[in-house]
Amino acid sequence: MESLARGVARKLAVESVEPVVRYALPLDDERIALNPLLGRRIRLVFTGAIHCLACGRATRKSYCQGHCYPCSRRLAACDLCILKPEMCSFHQGGCREPEWGQVHCIQPHVVYLSNTSGLKVGITRRSQIPVRWVDQGAVQALPVLEVDQRLHAGLVERVLAERLADKTNWRAMLKGEPECLDLPALADRALEEVALPELPLRRLTDARPVTLNYPVDRYPDKVVALNLDKQPEIDGVLWGIKGQYLIFDTGVINLRKYGGYQLELFA
Repeated sequence: MESLARGVARKLAVESVEPVVRYALPLDDERIALNPLLGRRIRLVFTGAIHCLACGRATRKSYCQGHCYPCSRRLAACDLCILKPEMCSFHQGGCREPEWGQVHCIQPHVVYLSNTSGLKVGITRRSQIPVRWVDQGAVQALPVLEVDQRLHAGLVERVLAERLADKTNWRAMLKGEPECLDLPALADRALEEVALPELPLRRLTDARPVTLNYPVDRYPDKVVALNLDKQPEIDGVLWGIKGQYLIFDTGVINLRKYGGYQLELFA
C-alpha cells in the first residue's frame, strides 16, 4: 500500500451527481477521488492530531464537527439555530455574526421532501441543492416550497414534522435502497393535512423529483459503526460511499464526524 495523501480532513466533497455521485476526500489542499477506489483495500489512519477548521489551532477534542472549543462558542456556524432553524434570532439582533447570518441565513431556502431511509422533510439553502440531499444519502428529493430566509423554512419544517419524519435512520439508509416513493403525491397530501404558518411562501409546482445514484457495490447485512477515536487505523475493502459514509467490508464510518482530524489515506 502507498500513501495517497495526508492532511486535515473536511467532509466528503461532491464532485458531480450524474450519472452517479462522485466523491472526493479533502485532506489539506488535496482532494482524493474516491470512486476509483471502490472494490480496493484501503487504509485510513488517524495520526492523533486535531486542528480547528476555523482558526487552525491544535485542539484535543473536536466540537461542532471540526472546531476548537473557543470557536465553537464564538462562531454563528456552531450555534444551536443551525440544528433548530426555527430558533434563528437574526432579526432580534441575536446573531453572533450578523454578516455570516446575512450570507447563510437571510437567503432563499427550500423546504423539500426526500427519500433517505424513507420519507422525510428537510430544508436547505437553494444554493445547496443537490449537495444537501447527497450529504443525507437521499435517493429521491423534491423541492416543495421556497421561502426568503432560514427562519421561515425552519418554521414550516416544524409544522410538517408533525406529520412527517425530519431525521434519517442512518443504519437503514446504509443497508440498502429504500422503496421508490411518489414524492409529488406525498407532498400534496402533506400540505393538505397541515396549516402552514402565515409567511411569504411559494409553492414550487413546476419542480420535478430528482433521483440520485450512489457508488455502492454492496451494502452490509449488519451495519457496524467504526470510530477513529477508538480505532485510529481502519483497514478494509471499500464497498461503497453514500451520504457522508464510507462503507467497508469491516464497517461504516461517517467522515463528516471527523472534520479537523489529521488523516492519512493508503491504497
